[in-house]
Amino acid sequence: MNRQVVGIARSWLGTPYLHQASVQGVGCDCLGLLRGIWRVVYGHEPEAIPAYTQDWSEPQGDERLMTGAQRHLRDVSHAPLAAGQVILFRMRQGAVAKHLGIVSDAGGTPQFIHAYQGHGVVESPLSAPWRKRIAARFEFIERDD
Repeated sequence: MNRQVVGIARSWLGTPYLHQASVQGVGCDCLGLLRGIWRVVYGHEPEAIPAYTQDWSEPQGDERLMTGAQRHLRDVSHAPLAAGQVILFRMRQGAVAKHLGIVSDAGGTPQFIHAYQGHGVVESPLSAPWRKRIAARFEFIERDD
């Protein structure tokens, strides 16, 4: 499944950044990218997504993105980094996790795909500054539904 997830994520490259959107080639944010991948893998949305602000409930300290990932994905934070994993980031120490991406290459120069404001969906190096922001890693679960 991880190879499939990377292939789907790569098909979104170049999609413009658009807050709260999830339409391949038209616009998405980081959650919209994950939702789009989910729809291809499972055929439906993971759950109804309420409107959200770009601060991702940071003022309230509510870990909405993290708890959503825990509901729908398998935590692999203690496993080796692998292509196809969903990575959640804290953009600064002590902040809520509010950005995510898909590991596209876990080799010598790790890469990840994410929707980044001002850039759209891009594949970026998983450089040391990005790695230190990782809050958790998850995988899609094989399902029969």
